[in-house]
Amino acid sequence: MIPELLPLLPLSQAMLWTGLVVFMRLGAMMSLMPAFGDQPVPMRIRLVLSIMFTLVVAPAIAPVIGEPPTSMFLMAMHLGQEVLAGLFFGIMLRFYILALQIAGSIAAQSTSLSQIFGGSAGVDPQPAIGHVLVVAGTALAALSGLHVQAATYMIHSYTMVPYGVGLSGEAVIDVGTAQVARTFVMGFTLAAPFLIASLIYNVILGVINRAMPQLMVSFVGAPAITAGGLLLLLLTAPIMLGIWMTAFSNFMIAPFEGW
Repeated sequence: MIPELLPLLPLSQAMLWTGLVVFMRLGAMMSLMPAFGDQPVPMRIRLVLSIMFTLVVAPAIAPVIGEPPTSMFLMAMHLGQEVLAGLFFGIMLRFYILALQIAGSIAAQSTSLSQIFGGSAGVDPQPAIGHVLVVAGTALAALSGLHVQAATYMIHSYTMVPYGVGLSGEAVIDVGTAQVARTFVMGFTLAAPFLIASLIYNVILGVINRAMPQLMVSFVGAPAITAGGLLLLLLTAPIMLGIWMTAFSNFMIAPFEGW
């Protein structure tokens, strides 16, 4: 029986190497991916999810991986390149969560809600508005088929950074800079209604203070801006999350167009 099983040994070695290579990239990516890689998710759940995604992605990537290297140094180098690639692609997705946090912080500061309703979400202190947007956006992404989009994104990552090639410094700088700029633009765009409302509020308050200097406009205006901010959040949150979800889904389907 043993002689009959010996021809299967190289095949099993190739399968194990393929699974390990894919797991190293996907595990690093999963540690930063929205929903799956958030702090409240237990480490064991993340590990199981990484293994499940490996089983899904590995058959599509197996033809381009080939046999394992014969040298331990080359093996360690390939695994290190996969980890770096996974972290890079995971950070690109995490930027979309950062956009919601930036929008929440700008909205809270504009409507004087950052001090009144300040709080923390996990290990990142942020205003309550930002926490609400992040939780709602994460839940919306999970309900919209995030697992399917994530598997597609993972397979696309091997097209952009093939196995054994590694990330180039120029690509990281160019793509990273563009993604950071896009993150801040999106955060500012989502918080634009709150900035406009804050501008109108301060102009009106200045006119009232000029007309009636003896009136303590701060005591009159503070409840108004607080109530107005909450009402504006109620009206604009669905629109903000819709815009964010569209941008996030488009990026997952076709990441880094023109790479």
